[in-house]
Amino acid sequence: MKLVDLTIPLGIGTPAWPTYEPLQVKYFKRLAPNGANGQLLTHSNHLGTHLDGEIHFYTPGKDMAELDFDFLYHEASIVDLSDVVADYDVYTSEMIESKVKVQEGDILIIHTGFHHFGWDMPTANEVRYMVQHPGPDREFAEWAKKKKLRWIGVDCGSADHPMNTIIRQWMPRQAKQAETHFKHKYGKTLEEFFTDDKYQLMHIEMFPDGIIHAECLAGDIDLLLNRRVTVGMFPWRFVDGESSIARCAAFVEDAEYAELMKKKEKMPKTKFGDAYDPKHVENLNKQVMARKY
Repeated sequence: MKLVDLTIPLGIGTPAWPTYEPLQVKYFKRLAPNGANGQLLTHSNHLGTHLDGEIHFYTPGKDMAELDFDFLYHEASIVDLSDVVADYDVYTSEMIESKVKVQEGDILIIHTGFHHFGWDMPTANEVRYMVQHPGPDREFAEWAKKKKLRWIGVDCGSADHPMNTIIRQWMPRQAKQAETHFKHKYGKTLEEFFTDDKYQLMHIEMFPDGIIHAECLAGDIDLLLNRRVTVGMFPWRFVDGESSIARCAAFVEDAEYAELMKKKEKMPKTKFGDAYDPKHVENLNKQVMARKY
């Protein structure tokens, strides 16, 4: 068995979710004169690839230490939506099930393609990554509950649509763009589409049912799209932790891993060595360019 990393690189350049504390690192000892290097870190839990825990939004929920391996490690469906949704779009359960089989109790990983705008990519665009990615409506949330999904992962800044979060107020220029798009595509304003009772529904409505999510996945995810595979998420065993920085990996047999690495050799790489497929950015940009407003 071999592991395929689905984690983004974590460093001082990794953007945290807007307004959250970024990673700060300082040395408190060095080899000379202390005989060892030691560092102090300051950061929020919502930095890089991380798992949002129940108590992030649900007071009586589980902390990170209560999540067992049977929950964190399981069969998963990884679906690519980069050819059907782009900036500010809303994705649905139908889009997902048209591409990959999702079974009851699965982990679900959603590849929007927006990891291509992450800080480690040659097409990096922090605003697009955090503020313009697609997201779901309540229809998706209710479907996820019926499927009894273990947890959901996304390759962008949030499992919620950014315009269904406080970002709508913080980024008025982008909110204006999204408003125009929603009027044309969905026939509603943002306020009419994402009413107050839906606010951050992927957090507020899902966590009481135990369906949490991982955000900012990537790594070599482009090698594993539209298929089933075993996935594990490994946060800290963090007592009273509302969320946690984590490592995520897909588990494949040795022979398949060798084939995936052959495929990876032919693909472009980030400066940290992760493979990526430029066609996903092309798909996203084509959809945006086709808009007539």
